Amino acid sequence: MKTKTLNDLFLENLKDIYYAERKILKALPKMARGAQSEELKAAFSTHAEETQVHVERLQQVFELLGKPARGKTCPAIEGIIEEGEEVLDSFKGSVAIDAGLVAAAQAVEHYEMARYGTLKAWAELLGMDEAAALLGETLQEEMATDETLTKLAESSVNAAALEAA
Repeated sequence: MKTKTLNDLFLENLKDIYYAERKILKALPKMARGAQSEELKAAFSTHAEETQVHVERLQQVFELLGKPARGKTCPAIEGIIEEGEEVLDSFKGSVAIDAGLVAAAQAVEHYEMARYGTLKAWAELLGMDEAAALLGETLQEEMATDETLTKLAESSVNAAALEAA
């Protein structure tokens, strides 16, 4: 039996985040439609556009590796997205829905930041400088989205949910 290497681990995790990004791309429009705050709707729409770019960057990384861009089912992102859908269903029409959607979106962002941070570090270690740069660019955008969501939560969304309590 062939011993698995860091290259193998890198490719498996690349497939994982590729699957995740494509699932997220489908979930973001639903979240935007479900949000009450115009700022939150706009943040989800903007991030959907960014996520499309993230998918394209991942395709570039697969190309650099000489591998087809294929995802592998990611149970973690499935569960996180399912939690977001539960918020949409359970809190529809509620003043707390936006706070719930921000929390769900941040769970997604934190998952992505963990994956991209690891992949970037491994790419650097493996001497894949171009792949590391592409992954690092996406990591920075995911961190910026998380910061945007935090600011929205702290400036308006959480207080709006509390006021109606």
